Amino acid sequence: MTALARPTNGRMIGGVCAALARRFGTSATTMRVIFLLSCLLPGPQFLLYMALWILLPSEDKTRTAW
Repeated sequence: MTALARPTNGRMIGGVCAALARRFGTSATTMRVIFLLSCLLPGPQFLLYMALWILLPSEDKTRTAW
């Protein structure tokens, strides 16, 4: 597994689904479909997405930090 950071390439809105897909070894499309299907269930999915968008560092910022 890789570090959890929003990639600079391959993201659509915030890169959260792409980061989670990269972390868990699945495709970004699969993670996006899972997220969209989870939005049909009651819960704070959009709030969680927004929180991860704010909290996860961008990949270009993590490269310069090391």
